[in-house]
Amino acid sequence: MNIIRTEIPDVFILEPRAFTDDRGFFFEAYNQRSFGPLGIRECFVQDNQSHSKKGVLRGLHFQAAQPQGKLVRAVNGEIFDVAVDLRSGSPTLGKWVGVRLSAASRQMIWIPQGFAHGFYTLSESADVQYKVTDFYAPQHERTLLWNDPEIAVAWPLQGDPILSEKDRAGMSFQEACGSRR
Repeated sequence: MNIIRTEIPDVFILEPRAFTDDRGFFFEAYNQRSFGPLGIRECFVQDNQSHSKKGVLRGLHFQAAQPQGKLVRAVNGEIFDVAVDLRSGSPTLGKWVGVRLSAASRQMIWIPQGFAHGFYTLSESADVQYKVTDFYAPQHERTLLWNDPEIAVAWPLQGDPILSEKDRAGMSFQEACGSRR
């Protein structure tokens, strides 16, 4: 497993070792024994998968209570995946990391608890799978505004993004920090 560090030390990209031959490939997407030494010791309780068409932007989502750590990968297509640090007292509070994830690269991103998460679909469609460390709690679900100028995520947009009403009406960074108290 190759680890690629990001500007936010607790968020990193994982590149699994794939075994390929004329039949295709095999790799371990998750193995508790090999992920523990990397610093991922959390117990995953739920697997989620989404399908999005080109131009869909999902996020930036977080849970004010019962925060979720996420191990994210694209199993089909390509996305631009973003994590925004919302951890109170963090030296990187308000900073974001963005990475292209694709089925071809097989890379994954580890996003610990306390981050808002979202992605933008770059390919004609994309299937995204992510493991989470706590259960979905709709009463604690919040959305950080995807284009908040204080965060200034440099989304690689190809026209206007396709957004849900929830994502279009997200809260500002200042409101998001207050909603976690």
